[in-house]
Amino acid sequence: MDTSTAHLTSETRAERERLAGLFADLTAEQWDTPSLCDGWRVREVVAHITMPFRTRPMGFAAGLVRARFSFNRYADRDARSAARAMSEAELLDLLRRNIEHPWRPPGGGQAGALSHDVIHGLDVTEPLGLPSPSPERIALVLGSAVDKQLKFFGADLGGRKLVAGDADVSVGDGPAVVTMPAKEILLVITGRRALDKARETPR
Repeated sequence: MDTSTAHLTSETRAERERLAGLFADLTAEQWDTPSLCDGWRVREVVAHITMPFRTRPMGFAAGLVRARFSFNRYADRDARSAARAMSEAELLDLLRRNIEHPWRPPGGGQAGALSHDVIHGLDVTEPLGLPSPSPERIALVLGSAVDKQLKFFGADLGGRKLVAGDADVSVGDGPAVVTMPAKEILLVITGRRALDKARETPR
């Protein structure tokens, strides 16, 4: 698996371009569809995806202070505010204009930037029944930042090892092996889907 910065950068740009193409065809009803992010509609998720392109360091610092240094509280306020202030066309245009934006989350590097777009992209595409990223792109996310994701999202695999049936990647080191699509693994470890609800790959 190529986890070089150059490859991760190329995949990040490709994912943003893919999402921009999908979002361009959304109806008004779809923009207001509940996403996989609890309490957010599709429009709030798209607003959150664009947060790195709208936020300057001083503004981020001030917002974090107002949110009592809770990033989750800050991100929620920002997404809701941007979703109210910006139209669907403006959000889409912002994403399109920043496909090649060099943003990387602090401590996350280019793998973190790819993870951000892939995970939140799934927050939108899953409830709308739209295409997901390729298993290989999802495997890059799983292989590059899985330890941070498990810690951040607090996922408990219950002593099981999740093995992708469509990509060369696995998560966990338990004795019980469960085979499922890479997408399902990512949804499980990010708390989007319970492990017992995930779709396993038929044996």
